Formats: sequence, C-alpha cells, structure tokens
Amino acid sequence: MNAPVSESAQVEARIAQLFVYPVKSCAGIALSEAVLTETGLDLDRAWMVVDDEGEFVTQREEPRLALVKPAFRRDGTELELRAPGMLALHLRVDTVEAPYRVRVWNDVVPAYDMGDIAAQWFTDFLALTVEGLPRAGAPRYRLVRFDPEHQRLSSLQWTGGIKAPNQFSDGYPLLVLGQSALDGLNEKLRAGGHAPVDIRRFRPNVVLAGLEAHDEDRVGPLQIDTTEGQAVLTPVKPCPRCPIPDIDPDTARSSPEVGDALRTYPRDARVDAALTFGMNAIVTAGVDHVLRVGQTVRASYRFD
Repeated sequence: MNAPVSESAQVEARIAQLFVYPVKSCAGIALSEAVLTETGLDLDRAWMVVDDEGEFVTQREEPRLALVKPAFRRDGTELELRAPGMLALHLRVDTVEAPYRVRVWNDVVPAYDMGDIAAQWFTDFLALTVEGLPRAGAPRYRLVRFDPEHQRLSSLQWTGGIKAPNQFSDGYPLLVLGQSALDGLNEKLRAGGHAPVDIRRFRPNVVLAGLEAHDEDRVGPLQIDTTEGQAVLTPVKPCPRCPIPDIDPDTARSSPEVGDALRTYPRDARVDAALTFGMNAIVTAGVDHVLRVGQTVRASYRFD
C-alpha cells in the first residue's frame, strides 16, 4: 500500500514508546523495537479470550484481565502469561489446536482454539472477584488465536477505501497517542485532587513525544524513516473511549476520575460526539520495516 506524503513536514516528533498487546485486553509489553505488519505491530492482538459461545471478552466484562502479564520467551517462539496466584502459562507461538469461530464486535471470524489447559487457566483466574474472592456461577472461558489466513478489514468508510486488515483489535491496526495529550489529562487530574495516571490506561501502540497536545488528531500521514526505508502510518479515525481507562492496570479496580476528566474535553463531532483520546491508524507503507523508540516522525497538518 502506498499513501501520498507531504514534501515539507510541518510537525516533527519522535517515537517515545512502543507497546504490543499479544492477548486482547490483557497487559501490554513495552518494546524498544517492533516489526510493522499489515495488521499493526507483529503479534498485536493475535490471541483473545472468549466465552463458551465464542463471544470476545475484555476488561469491560472482566477487569482482572488487566492483571494478566504476557512476555515473549525463547527468541520469540513462546508466549508466557503470568497472573497473581497462578502458575505461568506457556504457549508456543507457532502451535494451535482445533479450528474455532468467534465474534469480535460485529465480525464473526475464523480462529484456532489454544486448548484445554489455556482455557482452564483463564477460567480459574477470572473466576475470582477483583478482591480475589471466589465468584459464584463464574463463566467458563477459552483462549483463541486469530487465523492469519483470514482478512478482517478496518472500516472502508474510515480508511478511504484502503483495505487495512487487523487481527483482534477493536477495529484498526494501530493506536497512536501523543505524550502531551496524557500530560494535559494528568494536569486535569491533579487539579481535581487525583493522582496522575500512566499511558497504560489508554493502550496505545505508538506513543509520540514532541507534539503539541492532541496534534495526533490533526496530522497525518506519519512518516517514519526506518533502516529499511520510509514507513507511513495514516491516522484515520479518532478513538472513542469506553470505561477501560478507569481501570487501574496494577489492581484491576475501577474508579471514575479518568472518565470524568475526559468528559471535560469537547465532544468529537467526527464520531457522533463521542469522547475521544488518541487516533486509530493504518499502515500505508513500510510493511516488514522495524519501528524503534527514538525514530523521527514527520507529518503535516490535515485540513479535512
């Protein structure tokens, strides 16, 4: 895919942080570098927890997913999952079991079940309350892997007709957020007598430093000079916010102050007056290039 880029960039920033979230709605992994694929950063949202009917499960239903911490081991061939009170779960990256059909939002897609051990691990961990107490009638869960042969496309309306595949993300390959946007939100929290929060609440893939507050909403395409050549990430849709930013990633407890602070911002007319924070983006150039913390990002202001 190719996208037109500006000859004279008006904005310059740098990649401050990179995050990949191997299991949808579980904790992320901070990386110093990541391979860019058509579906975003390599192995981002490649796995997902589902209920016994194949419906996707997130922190909206199960806040304790925030406490599940993934890590890649053995040269990236193994995914290790750890959670409080649980033995580590080890999954081979290249191994799946039976085919499965699952739903993520309005999309029914093919996937692969990861087996009974992984299913029991998530069922046992999520059978407890946030306080760690047994929960009566807790549902059973399974872990699934996205079928890489399937193309789940982002909304063509928002991508301008560009076919942008993604895996189990909410709808787009990447989420881009400026550090200055978080800094501004934390100023509001402090002014209200609340503790500041870190970037993990908002689950970005690419965090940019050096932008003015919320410039990520107004610029694009994002041109990144990698060792392999130029990569281009094109912001396409503001990210509407659900209650997940209210969940503390260290405790899985929810409190309303982050959402309350977001509600002091103007509503975004581009997405039916939703509360937005960050930009969903697609990959329009640079598949197989390596993004690295510290790389320079250039862009121009859009005039939509």
